[in-house]
Amino acid sequence: MARDKPDYFYKQSAVIPVVRKGGDLEVLLITSRKKKRWIVPKGIVEKKYTPADSAAKEALEEAGILGKTISHPIGKYRYKKWGGVCTVEVFVMFVERELDRWLESQRERRWFGLGRAVKLVEESGLRKLLERLEGFLSKHHV
Repeated sequence: MARDKPDYFYKQSAVIPVVRKGGDLEVLLITSRKKKRWIVPKGIVEKKYTPADSAAKEALEEAGILGKTISHPIGKYRYKKWGGVCTVEVFVMFVERELDRWLESQRERRWFGLGRAVKLVEESGLRKLLERLEGFLSKHHV
């Protein structure tokens, strides 16, 4: 099957938005536009941005959130789209602010405990990264 988009469309980045409430880690998930599946903010890495900066931009546009993104990625996953395979580099963002209105506010956003978030995410590669989240944060002392 031929790829439908330019090569750079297949290089993407995402954030896993988190907060600590008490000792518990919570993850912000958003709904996908078409199928209303639970996902994290993600998009094409724009040419003038680093993958981490592009992921933070997507978080603002898709989820209406601002925060500090850990510069070291938690990992990558791949999925099929546009007749090819997208590779998504994933970063963790500690959310500091949620906006009342944002560009893609038609999406639902909701906080979940980490265990519940893992169960709700259908994308297996992303689910594996969520399962590693606590260990990743401990390793990076955050």
